[in-house]
Amino acid sequence: MTSQGRVLADTISAPLQLAAPWGARGYVSALGGWMHWVEFGAGAAAGPPLIFVHGLGGSHLNWALIGPQLAAGRRAMALDLRGFGLTPGDRRTATIWGNIALLQRFIEQIAGEPTVLVGNSMGGMLSILQAYAHPESVAGLVLIAPVLPARVRRPDLRAARKFWLSAVPGLRQATAAALRDGVPPRHLMHRVIDLYCCDPASADPEMMKASTRLSVLHRSAGGADQALMVAARSLMNVASQPRRYEAAMAAVTAPVLLIGGTRDPVVPLASIRAAAASNPGWHTVILDDVGHTPQLEKPQAVVPVVRGWLDLHFPSPDAWE
Repeated sequence: MTSQGRVLADTISAPLQLAAPWGARGYVSALGGWMHWVEFGAGAAAGPPLIFVHGLGGSHLNWALIGPQLAAGRRAMALDLRGFGLTPGDRRTATIWGNIALLQRFIEQIAGEPTVLVGNSMGGMLSILQAYAHPESVAGLVLIAPVLPARVRRPDLRAARKFWLSAVPGLRQATAAALRDGVPPRHLMHRVIDLYCCDPASADPEMMKASTRLSVLHRSAGGADQALMVAARSLMNVASQPRRYEAAMAAVTAPVLLIGGTRDPVVPLASIRAAAASNPGWHTVILDDVGHTPQLEKPQAVVPVVRGWLDLHFPSPDAWE
């Protein structure tokens, strides 16, 4: 297989193409273990590649509503992190730092050059830490409702309770039972939408179908609960050390676009504003009436914001025509 004239060793076409309705092609690559990823558009090479990094419990499908538009004139890819989507993971590899190791391999072996990381929620945290640990690999960051140090006020109790229960050792089975036992995948997907979206009615029907099918496949593969809990505990371990995390954020030298929503139940607007105030070089955009997944809730609002920022920092004469 070739991409941009390079031979990608140990990469094959994915047997399942769940994102095909949105113009994405799926692949499986050997990067310290098999992992799944997709590429949107024609793979044009103008400017640094975009790599979309999903949040806790997410997958490559989280980016299907904005990936095709942002791939115009640029290479754009989305990966499934260890233990999520169609990428297997275990207690060691599903941690924050385990997935940073995966992201670094992906940048080195698939992208082949410094990239713009576009991360949502946990994916935003991963993108920040990747830029801190491997600054040479990151050309820019787009942080969409990233997990941030919550020093200002507590997040919404409904979201926080489920999030914290997932992170506490010993409560894995109880949490899994509360969230899923006896719940059909379609209803479970609606519960997730209700939790993270301020307007559940805005959910794309075709995306709901694809996400439900992926949820069934993910659960049938086994190990999904363990990967989720391991990732959640690892995430909270980083977030619970605000000084170290804030120092990592401050050390990022690449240009940063920070996007927040006024009705995010997980990352409060006050935390977005605090991060913007602490990092005045970042460009911050607040979207009205948007929850924790702006790229799924209001893709039509997210795309022009990201496009404009990309054109400013990484102009491409052929992009957006």
